[in-house]
Amino acid sequence: MAEQQQYPDAPIEFQDSHTLEVKRVRLLAAIALVLGAGFLFALPFALQAGEEFFLPVTAAMVIAIALVPVLEWFERRGVPSALAAIIALILFIAFATFVIASIVLPAIDYFALIPERIDRIRETVLPIMQYYAELEAFIEGIFDDIAVSGERQASVTLTTPDSLLDLFATSAPIALIQMFFAMLVIFFFLSRWTRMRERTITSRGSFEGALTTARVIQQVVDATSTYIGTITFINVTLGTVTALILWLIGMDSPIMWGGIVAVTNFIPYLGPIFAAILLAIGGLMSFVDVWAAMLPPLIFIVLHNLEANVLTPMIVGKRVSLSPLLILISLSFWAWIWGFLGALLAVPLLIIIKTVFAAAGTPDIAGFLFEHGTLTHVGEEDEKD
Repeated sequence: MAEQQQYPDAPIEFQDSHTLEVKRVRLLAAIALVLGAGFLFALPFALQAGEEFFLPVTAAMVIAIALVPVLEWFERRGVPSALAAIIALILFIAFATFVIASIVLPAIDYFALIPERIDRIRETVLPIMQYYAELEAFIEGIFDDIAVSGERQASVTLTTPDSLLDLFATSAPIALIQMFFAMLVIFFFLSRWTRMRERTITSRGSFEGALTTARVIQQVVDATSTYIGTITFINVTLGTVTALILWLIGMDSPIMWGGIVAVTNFIPYLGPIFAAILLAIGGLMSFVDVWAAMLPPLIFIVLHNLEANVLTPMIVGKRVSLSPLLILISLSFWAWIWGFLGALLAVPLLIIIKTVFAAAGTPDIAGFLFEHGTLTHVGEEDEKD
C-alpha cells in the first residue's frame, strides 16, 4: 500500500516488481544481519581459543603497518623492497631488544632480592600497619561484641631463576616460536607490500573503486603509523625522564623502571595505574622511610599528568581523534581476549577498524530496523564529498 502511494501513477506491474525488489533487498539485509550477529558473537571465543595463532599474526600485522613509512623511505632512495624490509625489521628488533633487555635483566635481580627485602618492606610499612592496628582496635572497642577468633599466618616461598638461561628454560618455548613466526610475517608483509598494494588497487573494476581502495589503504597506514610513532616517542621520553629522576633520588634500577613506565603507558587508563602500583612496591624495596618510598609513584603521577594533558595533545593534536568510550570498550575487549598483549594492541586495532569503517561505510542497524534502509550508510569521506 505504501508503494502504491509512493508511485500513484505507475502501472500495477511496476509497483508489484518494486515491492518484490524491496522485499528481496530487505530479506538479504536481514540474512546479512543475522549472519553478522552470529559472527560477532562467535568471534571473541574463536580469537581466544586460537590465541597461539591469532595473537602473533595480529601483532605482526599492526607492527608491519606501522613500519610501512620506514620501508617506503628506503624504497624511495632506491633500496630494493626485500632489503628495505630487512632493514626495517632489524631496526624494530634492535629497539624491542633494548626495551626488553632494559626491563628483564634488572627484573631478574629484583626478583632475587625479594626474599632479602621482605624485612625492609615490613619495617617501611610498619607505621602504616600500626595506624591500621590502632584504627582496628578503636573499631573493636566500639563493637566489642565482635570477637576475634584467631590469627592466621601465611608463608610465601619465592623461587627465582638463578640465571637468564634458567629464565628462558622455565618459560614457555611457544612464546619464542610465536615471536619468530611474527618476525617472518612482518618481513614477508613488508617485502611484498608495494606489489600487494598495487595489485589490490589495479584489480578494482572501476576507477572510483581503485581510488577508494588506495585512499583507505593510505589512511590506515597513515593513522596507524602516526599513532604508534608519536605515542612511542612520547612514552620513551616519559620513561627516560622518569628513569633520570629516579636515579637522582637514589632508587634501584632506574632504567628498568623507566622501561616499565614506557611500556605500560601504551595501555590507556589502566597502564599508568599499574605502573604507579609497581613503583610503590619498588619504592618500598628501595627506601626505609615510608614517605620516601611513596616518592617514586608520586613523581610518576605528576609526570604522567603533564604528558597526558600537555605533551600528548600538543604532539598528537587532532591527527588521531578517538572517543574515550570506544577506547575503553576496545581496551576491555582485547584485554579479555589476549590479556596484557591484547591491551597493548587495543588502540592500534581500534584505529584500523575506525579508519576502514569511516571510508567504507559504518553499520546502520538502527536505520535497517526502524527505517526503509539497508545495513550500511556512506562513510565520512563520502559524506564530505
